[in-house]
Amino acid sequence: MCGRVFVRSTLAEMVRGFSFADPGDVGALDNSFPRYNGAPSLVYPVIVQDEAQKGSAMFVQAKWGLVPSWQKEAGTGRPPPVNARSETIATNGLFKRAYASRRCLVPIDGYFEWHDIHGTGKDKQPYAIAMKDGSPFALAGIVDLWRNPETGELLRSFAIVTCSPNELMATIHDRMPVILAPVDYQRWIGPDADPAELMKPFPAGLMTMWKIGRKVGSPKNDTPDILDPAEP
Repeated sequence: MCGRVFVRSTLAEMVRGFSFADPGDVGALDNSFPRYNGAPSLVYPVIVQDEAQKGSAMFVQAKWGLVPSWQKEAGTGRPPPVNARSETIATNGLFKRAYASRRCLVPIDGYFEWHDIHGTGKDKQPYAIAMKDGSPFALAGIVDLWRNPETGELLRSFAIVTCSPNELMATIHDRMPVILAPVDYQRWIGPDADPAELMKPFPAGLMTMWKIGRKVGSPKNDTPDILDPAEP
């Protein structure tokens, strides 16, 4: 799964790094970045196809945790899903409509995962995962737009697509987020209804990971030292 990310870049740096996309209205999030311990329920800049100009892309604001457009009420008593499994995304009723027509890119600098050391769930070692060269990258996401039937207010939300792990991630977990190569960005957010072949493990040789301290467990700890390597 993927339930925590980090963005070391400022919002301006992130927009420049994905300059093929129009900045849109994400400037309102400027004070929220860098974000060193990004959890679900927060609002992030994501990239979608510009509906006004087909073939173009734009940044929009979206809340992490998918609320499908057909849902009658915002609250269902359960947290909205933050991940969608690649193996069932095209058929799962929660995700299939968004997958077919409303996919997005989620730009980040890295993400966190926990290794269940003894398989009991009681002793988990957190890791930070990023690109070896330190560059930002994009996760595959799906996005939807829900309208509050009482107020008419619109809520844009997203979930991150996951797949089986590559050789690096398999040493600590049985899932990983789908990381897209830049050459595939436009294909992912484009009109293709089922770009299934893009949902695959990213090459492990381009990635790195390191053990970090356990303070990352609380989203309240949102400081740069979250990323410091753990002491032996």
